Amino acid sequence: MYLEGLTLLLKRKNDISITGTAANGNDLLANLSSLKEDILLLDVHLPDMDEETLLKEIRKVNPSQKIIYLTLMRGTRFIHKLMKHGIQGYVLKNASLDELYEAIKVVHVGGTYFSKEIDIISEHDFRNTITVDESKVDQILSKREIEVLKLVCREFSNSDIAEKLFLSVSTVETHRKNLIAKLGVHNTVGLVKYALKNKLIE
Repeated sequence: MYLEGLTLLLKRKNDISITGTAANGNDLLANLSSLKEDILLLDVHLPDMDEETLLKEIRKVNPSQKIIYLTLMRGTRFIHKLMKHGIQGYVLKNASLDELYEAIKVVHVGGTYFSKEIDIISEHDFRNTITVDESKVDQILSKREIEVLKLVCREFSNSDIAEKLFLSVSTVETHRKNLIAKLGVHNTVGLVKYALKNKLIE
C-alpha cells in the first residue's frame, strides 16, 4: 500500500517519471542492470535483504547510482553507515511530498539532501555532503532559503530573521543548516561568498 501510494503521489509531478518498482531487494537487483533510472528511492526495511548488502550489490552494478532512502530511522550510527556507501539522500517517511520532491530535485542536479527534521548529522558531515554547480542555484534553493540567505549575508541574527520572516528561530536555524549543506560551504563566510559569486547580493 505504501509503495503504490508513493507511486501515485510522485506521478502527479509532471517532471518525474516512474520507471519501475520493486517489493524487495532481489527484485530490484534482478532488473537493475536493464534500468536507466536517475534516482533510486529505497526503503531501509526490505523483507529479504539488509540495507548494506543491497547497497554493496547496487554499487557493483552502478557505482555512481544516485540513491535516496525513505525511512523512519533517525539513529546517527545508522545514517553514517549508509553514508559510507555514498547515498545522496535520506528523507523521513513523515516528510511532506514537497520535501521529498525537493530532495529528488537536489539529488538529480548533483547535490545531497537530508531531511530537515534530522538534527543529528554533525556540521562536519554536512560540510562534506554536497558540491553543486553554482549556475543551478535556483533549482537547489527554495524561495524561502534564498530569503534567509540574503538576510544572513546582511548580518541579521537568527532571531532577527525569524521576526522579519514570521518564522520560528528553530526554523531559521534549520534553513541556515540546510544552506550550508546544499551549497557545500563551511560557515557564514562561505554563504556570503556564494551569494556574491551568484549575484544574489551586491
